[in-house]
Amino acid sequence: MSTSEKKHRVNGVARIILYPALWIRRKYIFYNRYILGKYFPYKLASNIYKRAMHRKMNWDNPQDLNEKITWLKMNSDTSEWTRLADKYRVREFIKEKGYEDILVNLLGVWDDVEDIDFAHLPNRFVLKTNNGAGAVLFVKDKQKLNIEETKTTIKDWLKEDFGLMNAEPHYSRIQPKIIAEDYIDSGTDKSFSLVDYKMWCFNGKLFGTWVCYDRVGMSAMTEWHDVGWKYRPEWSIFTHKYKNGGGVIPKPQNYERMIKIAEDLSLGFPQVRVDLYNVNGVIYFGEMTFSSSGGHNNFYTDQVLQEMGRMVVLPN
Repeated sequence: MSTSEKKHRVNGVARIILYPALWIRRKYIFYNRYILGKYFPYKLASNIYKRAMHRKMNWDNPQDLNEKITWLKMNSDTSEWTRLADKYRVREFIKEKGYEDILVNLLGVWDDVEDIDFAHLPNRFVLKTNNGAGAVLFVKDKQKLNIEETKTTIKDWLKEDFGLMNAEPHYSRIQPKIIAEDYIDSGTDKSFSLVDYKMWCFNGKLFGTWVCYDRVGMSAMTEWHDVGWKYRPEWSIFTHKYKNGGGVIPKPQNYERMIKIAEDLSLGFPQVRVDLYNVNGVIYFGEMTFSSSGGHNNFYTDQVLQEMGRMVVLPN
């Protein structure tokens, strides 16, 4: 038996032995989170915070951005968070604010995946659910789409209670829906993928923009820019997931209007991240996120987390 065959056999045996243990561990984590989320949400929030930040959550006197996001999501009135984190209902709010022109064209909205008429969708489109994070499917060529597999994936997305499992209760109150929108690409400039401008705002005041682009799987190139568009690498902890973009993203066209949009949408909220896209000066709305990374932004430095935390005024 060759060395490669022996290695293959050993790996096969290891998988047989380890798979049940891994399966049991996954099930334990799932049910542990489910029970804590349903009956002891503060305990779940504390556990997730400590696992991500490697310290205990400061419930009594939150200071930095992560602590204040965690405190707000568990202790404040988050009814508007529910409406505006809903990727479908937020469109009403954008229209109310007078920015209907930045909404990506809506192709359809459904409660049941079986109601989607794929034949009437264009060749390129985006499918996503309205009640979570990361449940997005970018369809570049409908002819290559496996519709039955897509339906199964979306059904799994709809069954997941993102808020319950991640101690973000405002998501649990969103009525699940499926949305189809136009596919937005990066336009004529192909030097970067579609750039995501994540604009951090505090009660109507822009602090800075965290830029993500060239996404590959779960990783992306990232850059922090302040209000004047100065590159601020000292605000980031670069990882294999969030890599150093090096400050190559130029200030976008119509940047001043992007600031106005983000500040108008954020007015009245202690903190919110307004995500926008900009394709050759044409601005598109992405989403509003009130609990960015669940309040566990461990890829920002302590310096910037403290600075942003000071800008968050908690309700009495």
